[in-house]
Amino acid sequence: MPKIPRTTGREAITAFKKAGFEVVRVNGSHHIMKKKDRRFRLSVPVHAGKTLGTGLLKSLIKTAGLTVDEFIKLL
Repeated sequence: MPKIPRTTGREAITAFKKAGFEVVRVNGSHHIMKKKDRRFRLSVPVHAGKTLGTGLLKSLIKTAGLTVDEFIKLL
């Protein structure tokens, strides 16, 4: 299993958009993303110049139904 990449919230949103998710609303600094055929949502924090924690990013990738390899290819 490859190492979790260090990405910002904006980079993660771009990768999740490529995977079929779309931003449905913004609540403060958190972008809420959904996929049309899924019931769950992703809440991606976007703070200027800050990277996402590895635990949070791993959880978002897992919730999205992706593997770390697939996520890295989407970056």
